[in-house]
Amino acid sequence: MTVPREMPEKWPRVRGPGRAEEERRVRANAREYNEKFQYASNCIKTSKYNIVTFLPVNLFEQFQEVANTYFLFLLILQLIPQISSLSWFTTIVPLVLVLTITAVKDATDDYFRHKSDNQVNNRQSQVLIGGVLRQEQWMNVRVGDIIKLENNQFVAADLLLLCSSEPHGLCYIETAELDGETNMKVRQAIPVTSELGDTSKLARFDGEVICEPPNNKLDKFGGTLYWKENKYPLSNQNMLLRGCVLRNTEWCFGLVIFAGPDTKLMQNSGRTKFKRTSIDRLMNTLVLWIFGFLVCMGVILAIGNAIWEHEVGVCFQIYLPWDEGVHSAFFSGFLSFWSYIIILNTVVPISLYVSVEVIRLGHSYFINWDKKMYCAKRRTPAEARTTTLNEELGQVEYIFSDKTGTLTQNIMVFSKCSVNGHSYGDVQDVLGHKAELGERPEPVDFSFNPLADPRFQFWDPSLLEAVKLGDPHVHEFFRLLSLCHTVMSEEKSEGELYYKAQSPDEGALVTAARNFGFVFRSRTPKTITVHELGRAITYQLLAILDFNNIRKRMSVIVRSPEGKIRLYCKGADTILLERLHPVNQDLTNVTTDHLNEYAGEGLRTLVLAYKDLEESYYEDWSERLHRAGSAPEAREDRLARLYDEVEHDMMLLGATAIEDKLQQGVPETIAILTLANIKIWVLTGDKQETAVNIGYSCKMLTDDMTEVFVVTGHTVLEVREELRKAREKMMDASRSMGNGFSYQEKLSSSKLTSVLEAIAGEYALVINGHSLAHALEADMEVEFLETACACKAVICCRVTPLQKAQVVELVKKYKKAVTLAIGDGANDVSMIKTAHIGVGISGQEGIQAVLASDYSFSQFKFLQRLLLVHGRWSYLRMCKFLCYFFYKNFAFTMVHFWFGFFCGFSAQTVYDQYFITLYNIVYTSLPVLAMGVFDQDVPEQRSMEYPKLYEPGQLNLLFNKREFFICIAQGIYTSVLMFFIPYGVFADATRDDGAQLADYQSFAVTVATSLVIVVSVQIGLDTGFWTAINHFFIWGSLAAYFAILFAMHSDGLFQMFPNQFRFVGNAQNTLAQPTVWLTIALTTVVCIMPVVAFRFLKLDLKPELSDTVRYTQLVRKKQKTQHRCMRRVGRVGSRRSGYAFSHQEGFGELIMSGKNMRLSSLALSSFAARPSAGWIETLRKKKGSDSSAAGSPSAAPDKTLKV
Repeated sequence: MTVPREMPEKWPRVRGPGRAEEERRVRANAREYNEKFQYASNCIKTSKYNIVTFLPVNLFEQFQEVANTYFLFLLILQLIPQISSLSWFTTIVPLVLVLTITAVKDATDDYFRHKSDNQVNNRQSQVLIGGVLRQEQWMNVRVGDIIKLENNQFVAADLLLLCSSEPHGLCYIETAELDGETNMKVRQAIPVTSELGDTSKLARFDGEVICEPPNNKLDKFGGTLYWKENKYPLSNQNMLLRGCVLRNTEWCFGLVIFAGPDTKLMQNSGRTKFKRTSIDRLMNTLVLWIFGFLVCMGVILAIGNAIWEHEVGVCFQIYLPWDEGVHSAFFSGFLSFWSYIIILNTVVPISLYVSVEVIRLGHSYFINWDKKMYCAKRRTPAEARTTTLNEELGQVEYIFSDKTGTLTQNIMVFSKCSVNGHSYGDVQDVLGHKAELGERPEPVDFSFNPLADPRFQFWDPSLLEAVKLGDPHVHEFFRLLSLCHTVMSEEKSEGELYYKAQSPDEGALVTAARNFGFVFRSRTPKTITVHELGRAITYQLLAILDFNNIRKRMSVIVRSPEGKIRLYCKGADTILLERLHPVNQDLTNVTTDHLNEYAGEGLRTLVLAYKDLEESYYEDWSERLHRAGSAPEAREDRLARLYDEVEHDMMLLGATAIEDKLQQGVPETIAILTLANIKIWVLTGDKQETAVNIGYSCKMLTDDMTEVFVVTGHTVLEVREELRKAREKMMDASRSMGNGFSYQEKLSSSKLTSVLEAIAGEYALVINGHSLAHALEADMEVEFLETACACKAVICCRVTPLQKAQVVELVKKYKKAVTLAIGDGANDVSMIKTAHIGVGISGQEGIQAVLASDYSFSQFKFLQRLLLVHGRWSYLRMCKFLCYFFYKNFAFTMVHFWFGFFCGFSAQTVYDQYFITLYNIVYTSLPVLAMGVFDQDVPEQRSMEYPKLYEPGQLNLLFNKREFFICIAQGIYTSVLMFFIPYGVFADATRDDGAQLADYQSFAVTVATSLVIVVSVQIGLDTGFWTAINHFFIWGSLAAYFAILFAMHSDGLFQMFPNQFRFVGNAQNTLAQPTVWLTIALTTVVCIMPVVAFRFLKLDLKPELSDTVRYTQLVRKKQKTQHRCMRRVGRVGSRRSGYAFSHQEGFGELIMSGKNMRLSSLALSSFAARPSAGWIETLRKKKGSDSSAAGSPSAAPDKTLKV
């Protein structure tokens, strides 16, 4: 469990007007009494809707989208005949389609939440009602009920443990759903209730509990039991929390204290938040801007209409009268304003939102179908559980990761040990020498031991030889491991032992002792039985001096069958080495060297020591211990002093080294993500030493770091001082290196950048949960974030689930960066919900994290591919899609604006109504969808090889306000040429027969054809990755345009619908004129050429990294082609003579520098440290060296290739 600490937040429940619950009163077996307090039932609800509320609530949520409200407003305008210039169906059909698709998606998501809630609420529990145990659903359990739990059952609510099947009211629980730890923990009933073993006694139990109100503190509980005119203090050790699982205990009874939403698990779960991407938020802003721009255009054209009608139109009233109800030029302008609002609304068509949802859905399917993110061992594919966040995967700056089960497999392995100055555990070859990397002989044979665990493996036979030869130090070493622990043993059949340990470390150590002949067999509260090399020995257990985060050690005091009293102790080296007897100095020096060696390999180390105690001393010490244990005040301090007294002048035995196996690929993934400028913070409920060891194992922490700051203060002042000292050290180091850094300058920055970009050296920060509680308070959170963001790695230990969420919220609040949280347990749910993106790992700790997540897969290493490939591509595609979409719609719509100045501002459209309707639905929809779904700038391998390609998304470079204005400027430029070039040509042009070419419909056909061709060519230029689908959609859309155009001007449609299709043969006549085609060609060239010229110059003068990567790829392909050609014609020569061609300079320096190791962290870090221009040069040099080092005898001629 996490260490106790005070949380600044409280979660009071309001019981009446203005009254919050200050304390809770619960009386056993008294439902009527408890119901008057209106406590929450045990029914939980995580869903958002029900059948009645779904439609109104969902529509309300959807119309919070600015665009949906905007289109509803336009629909209302189009229903007014006086101002409607377009049919109402052009808006209502796509609007209803969008609302329906979104509603179906939301309903599906909520259905699964309902299903999960029902599954939990309908679990069965045994409730004691009227003296009889009855089966009740969880949701019907009430506060004050007594319920019975059986082995391997989930705890239904927060219970006060009353009694159990085990001696002294003990029971064992697994808390993986709460704190992520899969090890077992012990809980104990208070002595007065532990005797209530049968239902008749429990039915008569009428004790009353007065305790704290519901809160989120998993590791603290305070209350008092009043029964039979006595009162008994209650603590967290007496509580079973909802989400725990009963283990190794046949049955137990508990009194429900907190139920449903009041339980600590639900108090920590956090609320489901509606997540929206930064692009969504930007689009909402842009829609408002565009609406403002639309209003401005409407006002300009309305004013023009009023002036024109006043000056010119009034002269033509005889044959061009005003509409009925229009009595002045001003009112005509007012109606014209609304008409133009309807006509020009296509600057943001509703098809934009339909297309965005389709593209996101496609990206989600790509994630689901990715075989490289499929785990064959667990048969688990990656799953995109939401379709709304894909592009934000390409913008992540901060990753918050759980440790146990996320970075590690949570599997501990006894790897090495040091006994009496001799190190064991190195893999040795047949000659007894240390084996080289990759050489692994057979493991040690433990067949001599019938009780050995067959899964245990050890590679150094000399340790077993020492055991068999009777080395007293080795025997005492393993005797300590078999006695000094709190492991529970279960023997299901003769010789089949199963260990249940409070921590995986303890399990690994006891298993190691078991295999080497010292088998822990069983325990009672007062004895421990061990089989030592086949001989059963029972030790009397006199005392357990338990581990805690301050002591960092554990001891047991036992009496051997011979009557000798001995203390065995194991603990952290920093604590234990200073408690040894001075005679151990030489041995201490050797053991310390071994410890440093083990720690350098990322192993978790413990030091072992013992001490013989005199009978008289022990009797006196035991008496003082008993008095301290029953003291009413300062009990913990008194016990700590007594523990400290006896754990001195110990004799050193040796040290152990345990490997907490990382998941496959974790160090490489962290290295590459770090080089993509992604900061990784580890938030774990585990202890500090464990977290730090894992930090070293996964290369987050390295010995090359300038300093690792550890914050462990217990008060506000201590934490503030430690953070201040850390910042001062970093600033002093920067000044000493001539950085010219000014702290005050940095603090005055509008965005909280702190010392992140300014300090020299690499630092790491490790902070404990109790210190973090103070650091997250309002007056210190900025200082904490300043310090943490200046560090390369941040590890938060012993944190509660809510603290994890608070850390994420803090970064979201000040850094304005995209955050991602990844975890595998229920204790990570709050963090996953709080972050912009939540990723659940389907691991050993249930599926709570997966159910709360946006994306899920089975291994941490897949995160690299999710972000660098799928995330980057999704962001790139969405940005290119939006840029093109705004461009093509401004080019399309602004033609109406220019035409207004030539049609008396009469709200007449340039294009016919069907072209306006089909432009975004048919003519231009599929090509941009194909680009948005399939486009890529570089292949997936290059995305993984060059993490720097990820940075444009973090900096939001591909679509922002600046890019938006560039797009609409290009669209406006295109619309100007699209209108005025045909207008100028048509002013004087004639047909082949000499007749005047200019007429309204011919002009409309020419402009529409030019527009479709120009935007089709433009998307061809924008497409970076061509597929058959792209070709089919682009050229197919062009063909569809001409087919529909000729069909709408055909005789057949005119005969069927004479009022709708009046202009028979217009398209055929217009497009038969060479002048029209020359006009279309001129318009296309003038619109496209500036874009081509700009992109060519940009590529040549200021290429982006993706451009350079693509260029190197093309050169490599060309080189491979040349190699193949030369192999065909070249003579067959020996490798030795081929090697002579490259005898200019060896590759030793290159290999040592790491520049040729593309996938290594060394190479990637060298790239990461350079600016963009340096990247390009590096890539060019790299390509040159690749060509010179090509693996064929004919590689040398390629050196002349100019890069």
